Amino acid sequence: MAELYEESKKDRTSVELFAGAGGLAMAVHGADFRPLLFNEFAKRACETLAANGAKPLPDGQAPVRAPKPGEQVPLFAGDVQDLEMDYLKGQVDILAGGPPCQPFSLGGVAKGDEDKRNMFPQMFKAVRQIQPKAVICENVRGLLRPSFKSYFDYILRELALPFEERAEGADWTQHDQYLQTRLQQGDEHLQTRLQQDPEYLKKRYRVVMTPVNAADYGVPQIRNRVIIVAFRRDLDVDIELFKSLVKPTHSEAALIRSMMDGGSYWERHPEVPTHVREWVQARLPKVAPKDDGLLPWYTLRDAIAGIGDNKPLPEVPDEWLDRTEHLLGGFTEHIGWPGARIYDGHTPNELDRPAKTVKAGVHGVPGGESVMLLDELVADKAAQGGRRYKHRYMTVRETARVMTFPDTWELKGPRGEKMRQLGNAVPVVLGEVFAKAVATVLDEAEKRQRAKDS
Repeated sequence: MAELYEESKKDRTSVELFAGAGGLAMAVHGADFRPLLFNEFAKRACETLAANGAKPLPDGQAPVRAPKPGEQVPLFAGDVQDLEMDYLKGQVDILAGGPPCQPFSLGGVAKGDEDKRNMFPQMFKAVRQIQPKAVICENVRGLLRPSFKSYFDYILRELALPFEERAEGADWTQHDQYLQTRLQQGDEHLQTRLQQDPEYLKKRYRVVMTPVNAADYGVPQIRNRVIIVAFRRDLDVDIELFKSLVKPTHSEAALIRSMMDGGSYWERHPEVPTHVREWVQARLPKVAPKDDGLLPWYTLRDAIAGIGDNKPLPEVPDEWLDRTEHLLGGFTEHIGWPGARIYDGHTPNELDRPAKTVKAGVHGVPGGESVMLLDELVADKAAQGGRRYKHRYMTVRETARVMTFPDTWELKGPRGEKMRQLGNAVPVVLGEVFAKAVATVLDEAEKRQRAKDS
């Protein structure tokens, strides 16, 4: 992770809470923000961050100053509730993090704010302490479920008014009503508050919530999430410009068009057997979708073959499905694993589609989500036509590529823990789209302010 503490061109800065395996941290740094602090609680994820260059603080020791450019980024490996960040006030451009999502996930206990694992209040505490220029939160699409709508709206209002804390003894519905009243008050009230507190606009935020499918942004995976971004009101950020910068760039329609006869997808993958190509094309629509001007979705095959500068990953032979690191092609974590099964409710990944959502899993790695069909047909009397496509577990490296982690990123722990870290992570490419958009609108706002002052 040495690259994560290189000096940024403008020395824009960031803080990452709930850092996990570092996906969002990498994304924010890729947008030229220099990290000042990481926080993570999970032991294996902390080991991953440390293996990539973060500097774990001694047990129980709290950070007291921001690192200078070129210094290692301190990692507070512990409960965020024990972390005080007042020392960073006024020094942070982006506060980023994905608060633990179990309270809202379709696969979790779904207790909303009653669940002690709901860490959104800790994000709001951090906002109050450091007053960042912008906040980026990523979370599961379960937040948008009808049963959670009222509470999710409350989360957005809390982020808009993070300094209006809940009164002792009040429940969230009472606090929400208070926040709604505050937000409905007009300019006259705002001017009164500014007279009382000239810094008041630094205590309010403008919030933008964007539902996303990561595949629409160049990630080779179907991953439905929500991205919440907030900008400090005193900066007068151009929200419409920000929204234009985070529009989808890729589409399923474009992928379908590229897979039809004469399409660019097959030119990119001439190694695909004829029977596979025919199987894929037989399930395409008879009429090509309209050209939407977007790029095709990336597929699992694209990820394995190498997107961008990535080199192709070699196939794992049957004799190496043995849990042993053979360093196939020089790649680490490209380790074959035996025992892959396909069964009802656990359908496998197909090479010529984006991968299914990489999940952390309550009890370890889920079944079908980590199994993939190969190009080879094998005899199977139970299968229709007496043949079926061969399958195996995806390797950790293949899964990391689906999450758009670089091949150089080191993951720590046993296989299940590595897959769990990836399942909890933010795809680097997706996070970078939003972080770069934040950087652009902050730059634009500063230019307008300088022109106004000159």
